[in-house]
Amino acid sequence: MKGEASKSEKITPTVKYGGGSIMSWGSNTGIGKRTAVDLAKRGARVIMACRSRERGEAAMLDVKTESGSSDVVFMPLDLASLKSVRSFAENFLKSESRLDILINNAGQISVQRSLLYCFSGKHILPSSAPSRVVTVSSVAHNFGHIDFDCLNKHKTLGLGSTMNKYSASKLCNVLFTHELNKRLQGTNVSCFSLHPGAISSEFDRNVNRTLVMLITPLSLFFFKTPEQGCQTTLHCALQPGLEPLSGRYFSNCTVRNLFAKARDDAAAKKLWELSESMSGLQ
Repeated sequence: MKGEASKSEKITPTVKYGGGSIMSWGSNTGIGKRTAVDLAKRGARVIMACRSRERGEAAMLDVKTESGSSDVVFMPLDLASLKSVRSFAENFLKSESRLDILINNAGQISVQRSLLYCFSGKHILPSSAPSRVVTVSSVAHNFGHIDFDCLNKHKTLGLGSTMNKYSASKLCNVLFTHELNKRLQGTNVSCFSLHPGAISSEFDRNVNRTLVMLITPLSLFFFKTPEQGCQTTLHCALQPGLEPLSGRYFSNCTVRNLFAKARDDAAAKKLWELSESMSGLQ
């Protein structure tokens, strides 16, 4: 499988990040959790945003133990609830003075997530610049299609299979990054989307059980571990000198070209504006 060959590639452990604050949502499991551990080891203040308080606090304790850092906090955030998103934003502004990096690890995109993109982009990240927004997408975005009529009427990306919705959500991730980069021009905030590789823990949550059972025996040969899978996230978050590549898509710590539909200016703008409207931002 092309693109999975560089499993062992890692961002250098000597890159430290002391004094900066990093917010990571969807960080209680899989590559999100491994990313949090690595960042905490490097000296960052890590804010873990998760829906479940029980799982989030348990993950926070795991990250503290494994990283040896006490500067790790949990904040509840349910992206399916606008009330929760707004409450999170208010609490963050009260408790944190800066945000240097925003990392989105959550599996499927929701309309409410655009509120956080706008919130961070307009109010927090520019004041902490140079800063970055890193969104974990997937190569599955290539198979995605956005049904704007369905999104407008039903507030969902589609009525098809789980994989169809997953692919559409990943296309949204890439398009949001494309549009966010345009809207943050001149603010010294960089944004990137990425494919982490095929991660068994992520795959299990997004396909049906029968297919998981068939694929699992092959995972040792073709799938990355969560530690391997978080390397491109770390690269986009920490690697110096990436600012000229803002808005681009990465895989295996390397910038990759996108098909036309994933860099469609009109679709990206339409998705953003529709999300703003549905989130009550307009």
